[in-house]
Amino acid sequence: MNNRLGAFGCALLATAVLTGCSGGDKPAKHVEYALQGAYSASISPTARYATIGSFNHGGSLWSLADHERLYNWNHRAGDFSLIAASAFSPDELYAATANQQDLVLWNLSNGQPEGFWSSPAEILAMDLSPNGSYALLGLADHTAVYFDVKQGGVKQTFRHSARVKSVDLSEDALLALTGDDDYNAQLWDVQSNKVIHSLKLGNIVDTVALSPNKQLAFSSGSLDRALIWSTQDGQVLHTLSDNRDLFGRRLSFLSARFSPDSTQLLTGTASGSVQLWDTSSGAMLRNWEIHKRDPYGPTSTGVYSVGFGNGIYYAIGSNGIINELK
Repeated sequence: MNNRLGAFGCALLATAVLTGCSGGDKPAKHVEYALQGAYSASISPTARYATIGSFNHGGSLWSLADHERLYNWNHRAGDFSLIAASAFSPDELYAATANQQDLVLWNLSNGQPEGFWSSPAEILAMDLSPNGSYALLGLADHTAVYFDVKQGGVKQTFRHSARVKSVDLSEDALLALTGDDDYNAQLWDVQSNKVIHSLKLGNIVDTVALSPNKQLAFSSGSLDRALIWSTQDGQVLHTLSDNRDLFGRRLSFLSARFSPDSTQLLTGTASGSVQLWDTSSGAMLRNWEIHKRDPYGPTSTGVYSVGFGNGIYYAIGSNGIINELK
């Protein structure tokens, strides 16, 4: 569930086509949130809100129910910030936005900032703990840090062998899942700072996600395998894409989220497709193609964030358009 500056580069560079899932259903509705595209975007846990880091207008918060812009969120008055990452707290009380170096915590009830901090290194990915108290930051200096957003200061440092471009916190903030450029997906105990399980993929780890019941994890490598695995014993349960068909099934998943009951998984790819999976069997249940501004243009539309709403699935593309999927 992860939104990061690196995703934009993946969206532009990805050339692989999901041959087994092309020709999916079209969105029931699509609405433009950013005029010419976005650096990043996030959908809140219950799909009540969305943040977007627009090319032209910096950060903003939107209501998904009526597609209304609620607040403009920029880090300095009079400037449009380059929002490289954003995240919501599980209780939807707070959101955070980050440029490459600075982090701002926002109160969702009034849209006001409650903290402004500088990161130890370039921010590539982010997630928030309950009540917006802490942020898990994936950084370019080969670390992920558990950062006190309200008081300031690093509480834990999770060291890696390469850049950390994808992170996710469990809803109680006791587990952290990270993915790095050295092909590792690692599950951490936040309090003890110890690795519980580690998986080696075949390429840079683009996306990681934890299920609400903390029993399942999702990890995917760029143009590589996408796995649902057990957080209890680290065993792979399902391979959602693999490299057996040369390039036909090699994908770059840019976003993933488990359903509130952990029985389904929603994923979004660099080539603009969204899939719904059954987590018990690994079977694909649905497939969609998000709206593209120019269906015949050369630039791919990556799916930055996906979400489960009330009978509606949501996906935000790198082109700045929100899609309602039914």
